[in-house]
Amino acid sequence: MTSVDVSTESCDDDSEPGGYAAARLRLLTEKGRSGPPRRAALAELTDDWLAALFAGAAEEAGVAGASLVAVGGYGRGELSPRSDLDLLLLHDGRADAGALALLADRIWYPVWDLGLALDHSVRTPAQARKTAGEDLKVQLGLLDARHVAGDLAMTSALRTAVLADWRNLAPKRLPELDELCRERAQRQGELQYLLEGDLKEARGGLRDATALRAVAASWLADAPREGLAEARRRLLDVRDALHLCTGRATDRLALQEQDAVAAELELLDADVMLRQVSESARVISYAGDVTWREVGRVLRARSARPRLSRLFGGGRTGAPERTPLAEGVVEQDGEVVLALTARPEKDPVLALRAAAAAAQAGLPISLHAVRRLAATAKPLPTPWPAEAREQLVTLLGAGESTVPVWEALEAEGLVTGLLPDWERVRCRPQRNAVHTWTVDRHLVETAVRASHLTRRVHRPDLLLVAALLHDIGKGWPGDHSVVGETIARDVAARIGFGAADVAVIATLVRHHLLLIETATRRDLDDPVTLRSVAEAVGSTGTLELLHALTEADALATGPAAWSSWRGSLVADLVKRASAVLAGETVDPEPAAVTAEQERLAVEARRTGGPVLALRARADGSDEREPLGVELLVAVPDQPGVLPVTAGVLALHRLTVRAAELRALELPDPVGGSVLLLNWRVAAEYGSLPQAARLRADLVRALEGSLDIESRLAEREAAYPRRRGAQAPPPRVTVAPSASRHATVIEVRAQDVPGLLHRIGHALETAGVRVRSAHVSTLGSNAVDAFYVTDAEGAALAPEVAAEVTGQLESALGAAPGPG
Repeated sequence: MTSVDVSTESCDDDSEPGGYAAARLRLLTEKGRSGPPRRAALAELTDDWLAALFAGAAEEAGVAGASLVAVGGYGRGELSPRSDLDLLLLHDGRADAGALALLADRIWYPVWDLGLALDHSVRTPAQARKTAGEDLKVQLGLLDARHVAGDLAMTSALRTAVLADWRNLAPKRLPELDELCRERAQRQGELQYLLEGDLKEARGGLRDATALRAVAASWLADAPREGLAEARRRLLDVRDALHLCTGRATDRLALQEQDAVAAELELLDADVMLRQVSESARVISYAGDVTWREVGRVLRARSARPRLSRLFGGGRTGAPERTPLAEGVVEQDGEVVLALTARPEKDPVLALRAAAAAAQAGLPISLHAVRRLAATAKPLPTPWPAEAREQLVTLLGAGESTVPVWEALEAEGLVTGLLPDWERVRCRPQRNAVHTWTVDRHLVETAVRASHLTRRVHRPDLLLVAALLHDIGKGWPGDHSVVGETIARDVAARIGFGAADVAVIATLVRHHLLLIETATRRDLDDPVTLRSVAEAVGSTGTLELLHALTEADALATGPAAWSSWRGSLVADLVKRASAVLAGETVDPEPAAVTAEQERLAVEARRTGGPVLALRARADGSDEREPLGVELLVAVPDQPGVLPVTAGVLALHRLTVRAAELRALELPDPVGGSVLLLNWRVAAEYGSLPQAARLRADLVRALEGSLDIESRLAEREAAYPRRRGAQAPPPRVTVAPSASRHATVIEVRAQDVPGLLHRIGHALETAGVRVRSAHVSTLGSNAVDAFYVTDAEGAALAPEVAAEVTGQLESALGAAPGPG
């Protein structure tokens, strides 16, 4: 591949936009050059072009005593393909306004003509310094001022003055900069965890790296340098690839662009790329935490010095106060440090003891202490001594303050030293909108959530360790619960738990999804469901722990993973499974028909049409909850009731969360068969529709005068989707041995309007009857389970079940539309 020499091939006339554009295009499309060399070459090429523009314009306008200065990212010589050009036209104030305007126009307009974004200003050195003094962002840009063309002495003098101003004003300006960084992090989130993070604005992104450079320039404090330059380079490389893939000046790493960006970077896949982004952001975030703490310490010391000098006559005030926290661990100046007598090389538990003390006190652990521990601490023996295990549990049980302490240990490699299996999940992305965190942070966050539930269980230590390990298998191929069980068993034994406790932790990890999946996808009135849970768990003590772990895991996953509805379903399952484990009978009588259901059934039979009631649940929940509204429908027995009812609800923008269907034979003199539907629904947005409107549309649909398929197809066509996002195909399976009385068919598909209608229609077409449905939504994914029987009410034969699932999968895979 031929290299482009920008110094000789840029163009015949450097002042011509066309020549610059052609050379720029060659440089950006040349595969042999990328990363820092390409950014530097692009900046050099742009310098040459702008210098030529400036020389010609200055001569035409007759302006002397002026210079062109690059600031911000361009000043640092870091031009990404679609970066803005940040330029300052500096002048000594002697030229008249018209000449300056002509000079500026001859530079700015060629830039605009090429479609390049331009941030520009025209100022004297005094004006530039005054503006910088009033606007922190302007001052930050000028810290990276670099001469491009014109009067070099003027540019150098401004740069020297701006740096001096910055250092003089640092005690005032650095707290302002710290606050800006915090506000931006609050708005943009943390890049190391975001699925679609902003490479520039999010916490741990490029702006934070620039802020750390500004702190270093103040001479007040400095960031930890290890890995910082490499982390910044990686983020810049990803941004370059993002600009090239999208053709836009964007810094947000959108999901639909990630595969293309990874390919542009010649990485294996988007997961590898996201892990690099996460690792880089983590380095920058941790450096920021350490640096801003140091800034605060220095500023507090400066503020206190005059007062102490007055109090003590200017003499020495002694060493900083040190407060003991644990053996070998003290607090000093708002940080946890090692005691003067501490000997990490002889005390293998010291790292965990210091971390636990810091988390319990709600204090950061000092950079020096963590690095000393990482460099000199003696490895723990296998199995760990009891104190080490207790300190780990104490650290995990400290709540929210565990997170920064854990991150400090992880930044210096102490976590993987203690738990080698952690390396597999460290910074591992979860490309699913349901998940808020990377795998490792999710594990720590689950432990934080579990720490608030420890009063509910008899063995808080087992709960906390299981919370930390429950997804440890995600770093390996295969089912992460199965793989995780093996890893958790090994880890629990290594850290010193006895055989019985190891077995409990392994069971919790293996079955950490059991309760939530069973509660939302299985019929809890079916004895097989309850027996399967009881057999998997084995004891009431383990069930108690699993209940708490399930809640902690869901809360740590994200808003879509937990609600009061899910909590009530899991609690009901736990109550029933506990009864099984206690030896109580699990063959319940069929649920009795309520007076209201009987009244509706009689009225439906009498009128020959559907009758329904829409009301808030009797348990006190309201319509804002996912299961806050109960819809009771009675319809004379006829084909198509499930898909028709689901379709009408979809048209009225009602989301179905659970559904029960049963046939009721009415005694004489009414007589006849009536289908009873007891559904839980919630409005997608706005208020609930009136029951009369629902009934009217249900009557029309059953009569065939309301074309549900066409109406839903119109909704489907207008349904918003991400540009370029391709949903995975639906998957339909039979859950083996899930019920003695029915066949359980599970459907996983993209959640779209009318999905339940299409499923019901396909099941009706296949000639099976739906006994009950259990519907759940996680983000954009629907995970539904249907208990189906044949016409006689028996479970389907295996070959029939396979045929039905194939038909259903084909029906869902086809594009929805009329008919």
